[in-house]
Amino acid sequence: MRCTKCGTESTTGRKFCASCGSPLTNRCPRCGAENTSSSAFCEDCGSALSPSGSPAALVSTQITPTSTEIRFTSAPPDAPLPTEGERKTVTALFADIKDSTALLRDLDPEEARAIIDPALNLMIEAVRRYEGYVVQSTGDGIFACSAPR
Repeated sequence: MRCTKCGTESTTGRKFCASCGSPLTNRCPRCGAENTSSSAFCEDCGSALSPSGSPAALVSTQITPTSTEIRFTSAPPDAPLPTEGERKTVTALFADIKDSTALLRDLDPEEARAIIDPALNLMIEAVRRYEGYVVQSTGDGIFACSAPR
């Protein structure tokens, strides 16, 4: 949980900030209600409260909102969430360097990166050339998506 006064991240689940002593609250992102620091769901509206420091919380703060999420951001807290969706055809690409583990096993990390990075850059450039985007790049591979025009 992040202190609203000084910005320090508290990973202990305590009630007060270790840096400035301010009380830590677990405010609901949907309705704004304050909840106990141990609450997983809002005690007023039932929305999920992601605990700070968990992998799910870190991922959710890095996701860019879609137009549907932006449209409903200004809606009242009790407004119903949209149930309709949108169907799209997409192309998903998973690509990695075959047998790279065996190739890089005895190399220094900097030497390994010098071999892997040019290949990853070629993959990324190819995805962008066809107006796709790289969703994730890990180690020796990428996951990319594109939609037909």
